[in-house]
Amino acid sequence: MRSASMNKAQILKAIVYLSLLFSWLGHAAAAPSQALGYTPAYRPGFEHFHYVNPVAPKGGAVTISSIGSFDTLNPFTLKGMADDRLTQLVFESLMEPSMDEPYSQYGLLADDVVQADDGMSVTFHINPKARFSDGTPVTADDVVFSFNTLKSKQAHPQYRFYYADILRARALNRSTVRFYFAHRNPELPMIAGQFPIFSRRWVGKTPFGQLALKRPIASGPYVVGKYELGKYITYVRNPNYWARDLNVRRGMYNFDKIIVKYYRDSTVALEGFKAGDFDFMAVYNSKQWARDYVGPKFERGLIKKAELKHRNDAGMQGFVFNLRHSLFQDRRVRRAIDLAFDFSWANRKLFYNQYQRCYSYFSNSDLASSGVPRGAELKLLEPYRKLLPPRLFTVPWTPPTTKPPYSLRENLKQAKALLEDAGWHYRNGALRNAAGQPFVFDIMLSDSAFERIVAPFARDLAILGIKANYRVVDPAIYQRRADTFNFDMLVQVLPESQSPGNELKGMFTSAAADQEGSRNLMGLKNPMVDTLVNKVIYARDRAHLMTAVHALDRVLLYGEYVVPNWFIAKHRIAYWDRFGMPKTLPLYYQPTAWMLATWWSKSSATVRR
Repeated sequence: MRSASMNKAQILKAIVYLSLLFSWLGHAAAAPSQALGYTPAYRPGFEHFHYVNPVAPKGGAVTISSIGSFDTLNPFTLKGMADDRLTQLVFESLMEPSMDEPYSQYGLLADDVVQADDGMSVTFHINPKARFSDGTPVTADDVVFSFNTLKSKQAHPQYRFYYADILRARALNRSTVRFYFAHRNPELPMIAGQFPIFSRRWVGKTPFGQLALKRPIASGPYVVGKYELGKYITYVRNPNYWARDLNVRRGMYNFDKIIVKYYRDSTVALEGFKAGDFDFMAVYNSKQWARDYVGPKFERGLIKKAELKHRNDAGMQGFVFNLRHSLFQDRRVRRAIDLAFDFSWANRKLFYNQYQRCYSYFSNSDLASSGVPRGAELKLLEPYRKLLPPRLFTVPWTPPTTKPPYSLRENLKQAKALLEDAGWHYRNGALRNAAGQPFVFDIMLSDSAFERIVAPFARDLAILGIKANYRVVDPAIYQRRADTFNFDMLVQVLPESQSPGNELKGMFTSAAADQEGSRNLMGLKNPMVDTLVNKVIYARDRAHLMTAVHALDRVLLYGEYVVPNWFIAKHRIAYWDRFGMPKTLPLYYQPTAWMLATWWSKSSATVRR
């Protein structure tokens, strides 16, 4: 994060804050650090992160579940579906993010980092101890190879968007690599430290896009063990893990074995959990949390439940319109459909009042817009006034509600008027346009748990004469159809960080709209959004970043590109009472990733190995 009080020279020096202590004598080095506009919380030579137990015992195993399937061990391509844990457990980057700071990272594979005075490059030195799982050293050539591979057309297109402003990587010698930038962008030195690194021996002569079932050769704490496609995958802790005593790894990755079992259905997975087939669940179904996590095993304390606070930016989850379809290109139509979704009823009847409705693309954070544009934000938006809805400047955007004095009846009356203005009228038993075509669309679902939510939504749309069909699709088919934009509407989660930046390109810009596999599922092509995304990316300090994010949020909301869903400001977890966990929670974290990184088995030996 960047301080508004900094001058330009100070910003260039503070963007990448360095705390260096080399380890040429073989003992653990104090890692370098990076942060945007503030001094990192951990000082040079720190022993461990605050949210770990530095003397956690090593050993034991944990089994978790996943819904769906997997058919590849390569998580970096558009083809196939990989297990979500691969990147966290097997691959590492030059720097390690901190889970209790907004945007800080500390040396992992890198033991030194220096930004050029002109801000147009950054240089990393690789820790001489760094080793891949096959025992070979991590070299600058491997870093360059990984970067070039991920930016190639063989890899998933999201990497080309995210790393677009990093022009090239160059190995200066065996242990030093430099990244060159297209622009002076405060975030780029940190982005250069984030990408996953693998050995070129893993790829060999196989085209990267065809590399599927060869076990990765990377530097992380685990290697892939036994697996059966679509059923389970095992991760085995590397006994020779090179960074086990590094400060950014102390007290972390304590299990000897991590097993992921796959289930086709969340209901079946829940029964498997209560039967002891696996140990831990992060719960995303409000009905299950309220009604199904009960019984003798919970009463006897064999299974524990917990609600854990977090400060994550909740972003936006919603029913996303595919703007590539003519049916959804009119903003009045999109707002009318939003008016037909009765969240208040759903929260009361279906969600047990556990949720809040998403009110921003940056819900649950100070990045969310509020009120009407004023001050710096108004100054930023004023030159584009003619391109924006007039109400954006005078009326705060809010999601529709049916809380008194509002009602679904009144919302549907507003929706009917909007649809008529857009040329849709009810006749011959359906809502039809001037050509007589009925208003019909499909909602594609990945989980049967969503059917109980979509059914009343479809029922209320039917009152307007709109026919909304919905069905659950096989996970592999769902992913392929999403990647190729072959849908009318689906549920998308648009997560946001505490410091938004380059990832916004792949989510909202015109360049990403036609790129298969991008996260711009809605197909948004709005020059105003493109402009504001760049304002965010190139903001010179935290104050300017917040101004640009508020303006971007406001423009996205008034575009009515999604029917907002809901969020919860805490994590719901359940687990068998076989594990220990640190006393201190991080601030910004996802529950399963945090558990795998910091918990330990109670039955493990107390001697650290």
